[in-house]
Amino acid sequence: MTAGWRPTAPPGVLRARAAMLARIRAHFAAAGVLEVETPTLSRAAVTDVHLASVPAEVAGLGRMYLHTSPEYAMKRLLAAGVGDCFQVCRVYRDGEAGRWHNPEFTMVEWYRVGFGAAALMDDVEALVRSALAPQRALAPFERVTYRDAVRRHGGVDPLDARPGDVAAALARHGIEAPQAERDELLDLLVSAVVGPALGRAGGTFVCDYPASQAALARLKPSDPTVAERFELYLDGIELANGFHELADAREQRARFAADLAERTRRRLPAPPVDERFLAALESGIPDCSGVALGFDRLVMVALGLESLAAAMAFPADRA
Repeated sequence: MTAGWRPTAPPGVLRARAAMLARIRAHFAAAGVLEVETPTLSRAAVTDVHLASVPAEVAGLGRMYLHTSPEYAMKRLLAAGVGDCFQVCRVYRDGEAGRWHNPEFTMVEWYRVGFGAAALMDDVEALVRSALAPQRALAPFERVTYRDAVRRHGGVDPLDARPGDVAAALARHGIEAPQAERDELLDLLVSAVVGPALGRAGGTFVCDYPASQAALARLKPSDPTVAERFELYLDGIELANGFHELADAREQRARFAADLAERTRRRLPAPPVDERFLAALESGIPDCSGVALGFDRLVMVALGLESLAAAMAFPADRA
């Protein structure tokens, strides 16, 4: 079989990609952020209903899972006193394939002790500017609340809307709404309509997500209806997802239990919870914020590429 042996990214893109990684590592070195490595395989898996882990059978150990993010392991390092840290690693998500997705991709994830979400957004902007400097000069980044972004570009108030209101907003944009709950419909509206309108000059940080979309983020003390979570968009593409990290082990366990109950309701697999991560939270982690950035997408927007496959050597269909 000889077809499809060539990489989908030409050598010039691969050299630019390597140079971008070098600039990212230089950014962290200058800030005194430690590079760490954690396992790709875990006995536990993500509980989030919007993500699916890739299982792996390991001789002598049984069922394990390829991580969707190094988050839980890196927080165990934070609990152990490592301090500010970052990682560049391959991560895996089942069922994700398309123009902007690949089931295996490169993530840059980092944590800053003593940072809130606002300070981490400053750090993300500095890193992105440094990484893209030879290819693009960016206008100042803007910050907009999730509520205002969805109102402005989606035509509905996401905090007050009922499912039917969101379905109607989707219909106005020519999108047939599936039978789904409000947050799922909002996710569709954001991915199909709101997100593509963002970050068209400089980057756009969308912040203050609804509490129902908090995942691993703290709720804002001043307004517990929203979470201290943000996403970064550039050229209409989501690049990063960050949180002021939840440090309450009891609350985190309750969120995992709610995830598993929802998985059962949807007849999705219910994977084992990461008890070592919860034990680390119980032992205490420092006040910190963390963010995951899709590096392949960053290469895409830096070089003006039309697909994720054009930013990596071998996507899944050529692996």
